[in-house]
This record gives sequence, C-alpha cells and structure tokens, in this order.
Amino acid sequence: MWQQMNYRKSIVAHLREAFPVGHEMDLAFGGCTVRVQASDPRIPEALAEYYGEFVRQEGAPDILVTVHEAPPPELPYDFIIKPPDPGKTKIKEEFLDLPDGRIVRKRLTGMIFVFGEGDHAAVGPCMDNLNQVVNFINNRYIEWLLCRGCLLGHAAGIIWNGRGLAMAGFSGAGKSTLALHIMSRGAAFVSNDRLMIESRDGDGLYMYGVAKLPRINPGTILNNPSLISIMSEEEQERFGSMPREELWELEHKYDAPIDECFGSDLFVLDAPMNALAILNWRPDGGATSVRKVDIAERRDLLPAFMKSTGLFFLPQAGCRMPEPSEQNYASHLHQCDVLEFSGGIDFDKAAACCLSFLETGHVVDGPL
Repeated sequence: MWQQMNYRKSIVAHLREAFPVGHEMDLAFGGCTVRVQASDPRIPEALAEYYGEFVRQEGAPDILVTVHEAPPPELPYDFIIKPPDPGKTKIKEEFLDLPDGRIVRKRLTGMIFVFGEGDHAAVGPCMDNLNQVVNFINNRYIEWLLCRGCLLGHAAGIIWNGRGLAMAGFSGAGKSTLALHIMSRGAAFVSNDRLMIESRDGDGLYMYGVAKLPRINPGTILNNPSLISIMSEEEQERFGSMPREELWELEHKYDAPIDECFGSDLFVLDAPMNALAILNWRPDGGATSVRKVDIAERRDLLPAFMKSTGLFFLPQAGCRMPEPSEQNYASHLHQCDVLEFSGGIDFDKAAACCLSFLETGHVVDGPL
C-alpha cells in the first residue's frame, strides 16, 4: 500500500485517499481555529468530550489536522532515533525530516504523525491513543503561537481579577498542584504545563495556555477538596493510607476536569502575565519563604522556566519566535515580577501568598 514518497504533501494526500475523512469538528483556541477531520466518528466524539467548551466554530481554520484510524502503518523510510531526554533511558520516538515537513513515529504505539506548513495528519490506532492525538493537536497550536513571536515556557498559569500568574519549578516541585490550590480560592485556569509568553512593547508580558487538562497525582487530589470527586472511595482509602513520602513519589496520574471540579467558564487560554512564581522548595526544607528576585541576578532560576520546543516544533519560513536563549528569556521575564518560593513545601500558604500578591502587587519577603 505504501510507497516511497519524499514530500509531506504527497504522504498526507495518500493518507486521506486511503482513509477518507468524513467527520469534522472545530476547536477555538483563542485567536486560532483548528479544524479536525476524522475517518472514524468516534474520534471527534471523544475529542469533543475532552475539549469541552473549546469545541466551537469561529470562521475559516488556521490549522487543519486529519486523524485516520488504522492499524500501525509500516512506512518505507529509514527513521532517525530521537535520543531520550536528559535523565531518561527509554527511546520513545523516531523521526524523518522532509523538504516540506516532518514525520514522527511513536515506537511503543506505532502512531505516525505527519506535519508541516499548517497541514497535518495522524494515522494509527488513534482511539487507543487519544492522548497522543490531543498532544499532536495542541502542539500544532503551540507551533502556531511560537511562530507569531512567543517563547515557550515550562509553567502552569492562572488568572485572578484580571491579573495573571505563571508558576514554574524544578522537577517535582508541584506547579500544577499550586495552580489548583489557587483555583480552589476562585482563580481561573490558563495552562497546566506549557505557556507561550509574548512581550508586548510598553504593555508587559502576555501568556497563552494549552487546552490540556491537568495531569495530577493522588496526593494532589487528597489534599484539595475541590478535586476529591475524581477519585473513588476505594482509591481515597488506599492512597490515603500510604506514607506521605511514598505518596509524593507515586507515578499514578488522573485528568482533572476543570468544569466538573471548579465550575464552568474557568478555563481560559490567555491572560496578562503579571508575575512568575518559581518553586525552588523541597519536602524537608523547613519554613516556607518567599521573596521577590531580580531574574537578571538570579540566572540560576531560569532553567525552571525555559523549555525546549521539542520534536513536534517545525518552524517554517517567516517564523518570528525569538531565539530561545537565556538572554531572551531573562529579557522577557524582566517585564514581570518574579517570586522565589524556597524552604519547605506548603501549598496552602503559597496559594494564599500568590492571591494576595495578585490583589495588591506586594509581597512581604521572608517566612510565610
């Protein structure tokens, strides 16, 4: 069935002929419309359930993604293995660059993703790997924003009374957990793990989120009454009996539906970025402290926020993303307040401090 084709355009055309798409939906991500066309009616139904309020039509699409349910295809190409991320050993992906795009293959699932120039396709056992389809769609939107002049940040985000706060942290610091604690106090959600930040001359920073549900662990759920409905009573009892240290290290994730846990219209994808909170704390760190820092003098904190664009970013001619250098990140973040949380981990105190800062613009340096 497959033959050697050297251009993304011909590969995508072949996919659409072999697995015709007859089911369609639009996703409105801020000022970007993503049109998803699928060969199987279950795919848009499942995506609509996941994306919720973002399913709506707002004019001609900026991005087209076709999704083709099929057995894992065997392609006649010599793929290049993507080395594991730092600290990891498992090889997950391989890729091939084309004159007009890129192919990525997921080694475990056999899913194939073909993308470039605003015209993209996913093929394979899509219903069994819907999370990969969601990530592919979201990555197309991330690329769209970056090429319009944004930088990528590894952070969560919330908005409160018109003022926005990003939260970054070193590995396992709990940025999503803190965001959800602040939401329990009335804030709206912007993003879970990725933020695109834009410098607006004379008007500070703006941040854009990704329409992906927070992925949280049992400890986050057990310590936030707004989230407890996600977990069954049996799970509450089982996880609640585990030692705190063991629960903290547990790799068992749940999707947190924002509308079910906190209410409707509380998931927005853009906000001013008035501050960045960097979680530089640890479980045994003693008293929790906060202070405002000058990011130009604390370059050691930048890696908590800086994020590689990764394999699914393929800039085209005219892409306006600033060079992702330390200097450019520092220059952007100099346009907002930066708070460093250190010492021991205390989400309740940190959430109260963040809300107070967003209300007043002031923070009292020192222990909370």
